Amino acid sequence: MNKIFPSAAAALAGVVRDGQLMAVGGFGLCGIPEALIEALRDSRVKNLTVISNNAGVDGFGLGKLLETRQIKKMISSYVGENKEFERQYLAGELELEFTPQGTLAEKLRAGGAGIPAFYTKTGVGTLVAEGKETKVFDGEEYVMERGLVGDIALVKAWKGDTAGNLVYRKAARNFNPVMATAAKVCVAEVEELVAVGQIDPDLVHTPAVFVQRLFCGAPYDKKIEQRTIRKA
Repeated sequence: MNKIFPSAAAALAGVVRDGQLMAVGGFGLCGIPEALIEALRDSRVKNLTVISNNAGVDGFGLGKLLETRQIKKMISSYVGENKEFERQYLAGELELEFTPQGTLAEKLRAGGAGIPAFYTKTGVGTLVAEGKETKVFDGEEYVMERGLVGDIALVKAWKGDTAGNLVYRKAARNFNPVMATAAKVCVAEVEELVAVGQIDPDLVHTPAVFVQRLFCGAPYDKKIEQRTIRKA
């Protein structure tokens, strides 16, 4: 089975459609599948629900899909860097399901592992727990959270081989591995594409069995979300 595609647009062709649940990797601007996000924008699919730790920034990352109004709902833990997100949410134009960061990661991990739900103390007694089942274990109250499984996962890796095995680099690993497993179809963009056998099996973070499509998106312009410069 050939998993290699020549571009982001080609990798998404035939698998994206209106109304899908998208799991998008990355943390801030680190490890985001930027080429896939641009191709998704250009595809003009709409009414998307997007699972992502954050919503990008104005003009980059998921911010591009917010500008074109292709996202109807975000499932996120942090959205404070995007003014357009704030505007749409406060105007009632965008739905938001706030999820604590650790809970979001576990919802994705559980979904990828075939676990439909789990209990956590995080959010008990807050708005996060409203409308959810709670249960007492050993005298402590826990709230039940459902696992998440998307229709499509979009992830970015540092290196991938032609079989689909992926390796992430340092902090860019973040949410990408759990996103890759928690979807029916995983599409990956990589900075470097190598032949099978060139990645040490012990270093593989996402095994090829979870990846259906991939392409090499290099070169990349590495952006810094908040640039801090030491005074001279």
